[in-house]
Amino acid sequence: MISNKICQTCGRAIQWRKKWANCWHEIRYCSLRCRRSKPNKLDRKIEKAVLEFLTHKEKNTTICPGEVTQAIFGKEELQKHMERTRQAARRLYADGEIEILQNGEVIDPSTFKGPIRLRKRIS
Repeated sequence: MISNKICQTCGRAIQWRKKWANCWHEIRYCSLRCRRSKPNKLDRKIEKAVLEFLTHKEKNTTICPGEVTQAIFGKEELQKHMERTRQAARRLYADGEIEILQNGEVIDPSTFKGPIRLRKRIS
């Protein structure tokens, strides 16, 4: 049976491929690009910052990933590091820490496009 897997770098769902039939249990990354750019200390710092931002907010309050990116890198580096923050958000979503919303609805983190909001997972 094929189970769903999440890429450890970008946080997107990994699509099963026939050539992986014998090694599916070993697959951790969706692409060579993700394998080459594994999460590092900076990525862990971004994840920690997202959780800290959400901890200091009220229960159902959301934040923009740009707030976190700007706090860490500054306004000048916002666009350069925004995707890295979105990847951190997808990884946190996969770990069950946060929810990713668009237009007030929880969305699939593998397929979203456009502006998103983050909030602490509601138990």
